[in-house]
Amino acid sequence: MNRIMNRFEGIWVPLVTPFHHGKIDVSATQELANYLVQSGVNGLVLAGTTGEGCSLDKYEQQLLLSAVREVVGDKYPLVIGLGGSSTRELQDKIKRFAADNLAGFLISPPAYVRPSQEGIRLHFNAIASMTELPIILYNIPMRTGINISVDVIADLAKNPQFVAIKECGSQMRDLITLNKLSVLSGNDEHLFDDLRLGASGAISAAAHIRPDLFVLLHDLVSHGHIKHAHELFAQLLPLIKLLFSEPNPAPVKAALAMQGFINDSLRLPMTTMSTAGKAALSKELDKVMGITAGHSQPVFLKRTNKYPQTPPMVANAAR
Repeated sequence: MNRIMNRFEGIWVPLVTPFHHGKIDVSATQELANYLVQSGVNGLVLAGTTGEGCSLDKYEQQLLLSAVREVVGDKYPLVIGLGGSSTRELQDKIKRFAADNLAGFLISPPAYVRPSQEGIRLHFNAIASMTELPIILYNIPMRTGINISVDVIADLAKNPQFVAIKECGSQMRDLITLNKLSVLSGNDEHLFDDLRLGASGAISAAAHIRPDLFVLLHDLVSHGHIKHAHELFAQLLPLIKLLFSEPNPAPVKAALAMQGFINDSLRLPMTTMSTAGKAALSKELDKVMGITAGHSQPVFLKRTNKYPQTPPMVANAAR
């Protein structure tokens, strides 16, 4: 299948937006983006759900994009997350990024208004008419209140601009069978199962934490080393569950703050993780930070005494 979707595979991270005194913390954003890229993730999504995109104005979205682009370079794939209930307003948002060096857009269906499936189809086609860039569909019924049907997805896929879908619903098997788009897992707790089914990768909020291990997980499954992949995922799963035990991105930001990357700060109506949640998270974080793989752990592990550098475990036997 000769589509422009080739780059939309592997592990992508929907970057959190660090704040300091209510404003975007540019230096923390750049440090975190650089760390994720150096850890091997395939791309970054900016201003998405995990990035608290709904709380960012157009100037902040542009600041975020410029700050990340400065450290990752012109060729590294960056996607902007956009959403909204008004097709016309979303078209205007798309036009603002026409001159930017983007890999594409991640776009969810209109939230709250609950359009018909025909309305969803027309909405996405209207969005596509405003840009030549690739579009990743974002099916997340829990947040939007509406599911994009497989039939509508198949119809949209006739337009090569629709290159991939982030699936957070219950249609993973059907979408992979459809074989029309690159299918990216959007449910981190099901990541291993989705990859085994044939998902092309994931847009994973949990992959902020030890992204190198999520990259390794994808690599192991891709090369058929299912046993080793399952063993690795079993070690990651308790932390993944805690990272979604309270509304995203509060737990992810709490974990990143424990590592010294960012301030533990969110914009209302989002609030920081509970004290009890942080206590449980800290224990699991210690375990995951101690996992070794077939390479030296990320350089940032040397930054504190809490997470010292540990000897690598040779994983060639898993390959």
